[in-house]
Amino acid sequence: ATLYAAQVPLRTMKAALKALPVAKAMAEEGNPASASDAGVGALAATAAVRGAQLNVRINSAGLQDKAMAAKLNAEAEAIAAEAMTLQDQILEIVNSHIQ
Repeated sequence: ATLYAAQVPLRTMKAALKALPVAKAMAEEGNPASASDAGVGALAATAAVRGAQLNVRINSAGLQDKAMAAKLNAEAEAIAAEAMTLQDQILEIVNSHIQ
């Protein structure tokens, strides 16, 4: 695989991560009756992050430059962890509206 093949899904991860603060704001400040929509958005954005992370991992595994591969994977892992944290926060807010 090429470096570019690993960089593209990393950019996808970054783009998908940007949706999560929006979903959180919707869950916190939006119409409580549509809180589930914010939750579904958070789940979809997190799925995009995690799916793209798989692509980073598989594409970076073929790189000759192992230090670069490790750097890409570390960045991807940090983004995925942030996405999961935000998703959990959003779902907690959403669930508080559903009770």
